[in-house]
Amino acid sequence: MRTKGPGESGLLLLDAVALLTEAGMPYAVIGAMAAAVHGVIRASVDADVILSADAAALRRLEKRFAAVAFQTQLREGDPEDRIPAALVLSDAHGNRVDLLAGLRGLEPAAFSRAITVPFQGQPLRVIGREDFIAMKTFTGGPAVMMDARAAIRVAGDSLDLTLLRRLTERYGRSTKDALEAMLRD
Repeated sequence: MRTKGPGESGLLLLDAVALLTEAGMPYAVIGAMAAAVHGVIRASVDADVILSADAAALRRLEKRFAAVAFQTQLREGDPEDRIPAALVLSDAHGNRVDLLAGLRGLEPAAFSRAITVPFQGQPLRVIGREDFIAMKTFTGGPAVMMDARAAIRVAGDSLDLTLLRRLTERYGRSTKDALEAMLRD
């Protein structure tokens, strides 16, 4: 592992991504790291990744990660949960990466729209801007909605509103209404 101490979840993420890539698992970085790529800076102590996977795939991945010295904790949700399962990866220094098995409403094509950005000399796949905004609007909460608003503001005229509205609609009426309210502001 690349980590040498606490505060290095980004480095732990690089190790996790290497294994995901080796396993052929489509992924996209989300959360604070994706927010930074989309122009919104905020602090976070962990790294978040969404996978094109189900709970069974996470169980298989858990074994692979444990075999190479990651500490793992698999959490499976109820059928009505927004996230079916999560695999929490950590190291001896308290660094953490959360691997999320999808998100209810996430369009599968989100993984093909992810953008590749360099991080510490390595390529990372980061959720695309419109998918990022739609996800943030769906998950709600004051800080999360501030991320969505800021990403909209930073994008300006380059935002694909047709795509964004279509993606947001997949998450339900309240998410669609929340987006429209943000766009009016």
